[in-house]
Amino acid sequence: MRTQADKVRAFRALHERDHAFIIPNPWDVGTARLLAALGFEALATTSAGYAFSCGQRDNTVGRDRMLEHVKVVVAATDLPVSADLENGFGDTPDIVAETIRRGAAAGLAGASIEDMSSDRDAPIYDVKLAAERIRAAAEVARALAFTFTLTARAENFLYGRPDLDDTLRRLVAYAETGADVLYAPGLRTSEHIAAVVQAVAPRPVNVVMGLSGAAFSLEQLEALGVKRVSLGSALARAAYGGFVRAAREVKASGTFAFARDAVPYAELNAMFRR
Repeated sequence: MRTQADKVRAFRALHERDHAFIIPNPWDVGTARLLAALGFEALATTSAGYAFSCGQRDNTVGRDRMLEHVKVVVAATDLPVSADLENGFGDTPDIVAETIRRGAAAGLAGASIEDMSSDRDAPIYDVKLAAERIRAAAEVARALAFTFTLTARAENFLYGRPDLDDTLRRLVAYAETGADVLYAPGLRTSEHIAAVVQAVAPRPVNVVMGLSGAAFSLEQLEALGVKRVSLGSALARAAYGGFVRAAREVKASGTFAFARDAVPYAELNAMFRR
């Protein structure tokens, strides 16, 4: 098994290559091992995918339980793992700093912190507070004995605020306060993606695929300057989509055609043996 130091070095090196890489998002041990068996180079957790597997809505899993989940995923493979740590599970910079500290102790190679608050009336933190939260996270990351990769997320486009200028200001502020990777989920045009890449250069940019309204290939994203492509909850939703469609067919018509698209038992079993 590779050590955490080995994993963090490998993870940082992926961001420094001259081409982009895909970081898929498992939601349990089984999906983590399947993705490793398929040859991916790193993994990222998905808070939504894990919440769904617990029978809960996204953003309802507490910090202690999420960090236990993270530890389990980290131990599942030799791949470096970056965690979706939501908004750090609290408003203040001190809480965010402690979340990063505990995430690193759980074996992570990196983590993301978003600027989404828990206030329905003001779902995005004021930019000054949001930057202070990233600064606190970065200070903890820099104090570690290894190179932890901190990703900062600007959530405007996911929360009904498609303001590119404000998103760029936020990402630049997060880069200046210590984020290693910048990320604005929900971008739907090549022009917006290119603007983000240019604004925070030379720091790498993550783009999420699998959301509605955006369908770029890895090659296209790479041409725009993107370094990392994640899938968020898309794989989990695809899996649940297959499950729900199959169950609806059985319930509504009493037929079982869904089984034609199922991964053969022997193939799946063999992948877990590896």
